Amino acid sequence: MQDQTFDKTDFTKNPLEKGEYENCTFKNCNFSENNLSDFKFLECDFIDCNLSLAQINDTAFRNISFKDCKMLGLQFERCNQFNLSFSFQNCQLNHSSFFQMNLRKTVFKDCQLREIEFSEADLSNASFIDCDLSQTIFQNTNLEKADFRSAFNYTIDPENNRLKGAKFSSAGISGLLEKYQIKIEN
Repeated sequence: MQDQTFDKTDFTKNPLEKGEYENCTFKNCNFSENNLSDFKFLECDFIDCNLSLAQINDTAFRNISFKDCKMLGLQFERCNQFNLSFSFQNCQLNHSSFFQMNLRKTVFKDCQLREIEFSEADLSNASFIDCDLSQTIFQNTNLEKADFRSAFNYTIDPENNRLKGAKFSSAGISGLLEKYQIKIEN
């Protein structure tokens, strides 16, 4: 299906037909707990949608924009990784997982990223603009040249992550030193 707009559609009552969706817009749609496995979304926009707990096994997300979406508990590492690319603006992604994913240059803006799993992911050149990273896990993660200057509530161990060229604000330095239990005062 191409160039379609789906507005205020509750796919929990009438599931979206499995297939390929190109250059489509989904506005105010509810995909909560839907099985979106094996779907293909190409150059689509999801605006003010609920995708919480959706199954996304082998789902293709290519050049996708998520804006104002609720996306709790998604297992993104189960997606089709070929040409995977998306951006997130003002989204709630709490309790989701991006384990071992290639997320180079991914933009997260104004997002809640609480209790996210980013272990072993490649987040080089990614941007975390005004994002809440409370209890998010970075373990053996490539964060080279990533931008954390306006992110907050993060804890990143410099000994267990690649940080060369990453950008941090002076206010966020404590998130890099937390494991040492030192007190930093202004």
